[in-house]
Amino acid sequence: MQVRTRHTPTFGVARLVLAPGEPVLVERSSLVASSYGVVYEPKPGPPLKAQGKGVTAAGCTAGPEGGWVDVAPPLPGDLHVLELDGITGWCVAKTSWLASAGTVGMDPVAPPLRALQGGDGGFLTYVVGHGPVVLTCYGTLDIVVLAPGELVSIAGGHVVGFGESLQCRLRALAPDGAQSMRTGEGLAFDFAGPGVVLTQTRSPQQLGGWLHGAIGSRS
Repeated sequence: MQVRTRHTPTFGVARLVLAPGEPVLVERSSLVASSYGVVYEPKPGPPLKAQGKGVTAAGCTAGPEGGWVDVAPPLPGDLHVLELDGITGWCVAKTSWLASAGTVGMDPVAPPLRALQGGDGGFLTYVVGHGPVVLTCYGTLDIVVLAPGELVSIAGGHVVGFGESLQCRLRALAPDGAQSMRTGEGLAFDFAGPGVVLTQTRSPQQLGGWLHGAIGSRS
């Protein structure tokens, strides 16, 4: 799979260019268009099955002459293509995942996640394998590169993804504040390098809170 992005960094669209018979996994509501002959499966089976609460995935498979699929996120913002090397896995926010090559697996209960959020109901999932993963962010993407031993704290709603080589801890942002493991609201990450953290300049949770307050004030 090859990924070509356009309309970034404001209203990103990703075109997934597929070889003959190649499958791809996409976020179900993100599908914009495809070349004629691409087979769409709203509930894909193995090897494309994406497990876990909060992940709504569909499969697309190119015809005998190949094809393409266009996907776009619901919120305005940038796109990032993460190239997995077959060795290092990544923890990514479920709301930031847009598409994966058929050679990439998704496991929301992988050991790195169980240590952070317990079971399957958290706001992160885990991707591992070889090939591209398309991530979306609300706003603009920021890349935080940590040197060995360097520390940083980042609010949960602004984290797009991070490599499993990082040391990290998930904690309450404020002891007496509202917290949600399902959305990341009220939580913060403490990271220790070396490694890379992908962040977004806007938070979908903050947008939801703002909309709720704006609508409530008019009722």
